[in-house]
Amino acid sequence: MPDQSFLKNAPVVDIQPDMEMLIWRVPVAMVLGFVVAGVYHAAHGRLSGSTLRTTLVLLCVLVAIVTIVIGNNLARAFGLVGALSIVRFRTVVADTRDTAFVIFAVVIGMAAGAGYLLLTLVAIPAIFIAAMVMTLFDGRASGLAAMLTVKFALDAKPDEIMAALFAKHGIVGEVCAAGSAKQGAAVERKYKVRLPTAGVISVVASELHRTEGIQGVDLKANGDE
Repeated sequence: MPDQSFLKNAPVVDIQPDMEMLIWRVPVAMVLGFVVAGVYHAAHGRLSGSTLRTTLVLLCVLVAIVTIVIGNNLARAFGLVGALSIVRFRTVVADTRDTAFVIFAVVIGMAAGAGYLLLTLVAIPAIFIAAMVMTLFDGRASGLAAMLTVKFALDAKPDEIMAALFAKHGIVGEVCAAGSAKQGAAVERKYKVRLPTAGVISVVASELHRTEGIQGVDLKANGDE
């Protein structure tokens, strides 16, 4: 058995947060949450969903409150870990950058709750600059974001078909989900795409419908901006 004596000997510090701490730390966490969501929006634009932006704001506030509640109380920290561990999330994060921004919100919320305001003032600009630079490298700073769902026949070649289509119309896209359709008689893929103009939507949909090996097409623009 691992040595757990440190838990028994750990000092229990139960300091109630004063009113001044609550008055400024929680609102500051909320403001910083809006800033984090703004950085996310600036870096992703229409390729992102409004739901995650809301989540980032709420995460900053909630994590700040949890940090204040824990304080220096080790027993309370373990208790909260156990209580929060019952929450299970089944949503798959399609873009790994979204995970990074979730961690970003958590860290900023912790810093605000612990009172490290100077750290947030340094961290947020650094993350913003890094995100914008990488966005420019990715080539996703402009255009109309959309979700493209395509059902392919089992003998089709999705990678070749979509690569040719994207190159022809100047579309930036990536696979965000894949699975079977029509009871295993087809393969379904979902793409996050960025179209050069809104007028391309009907052109792309029509061309895909006429392409051999494609059994269904659904192209919807994201109206989150």
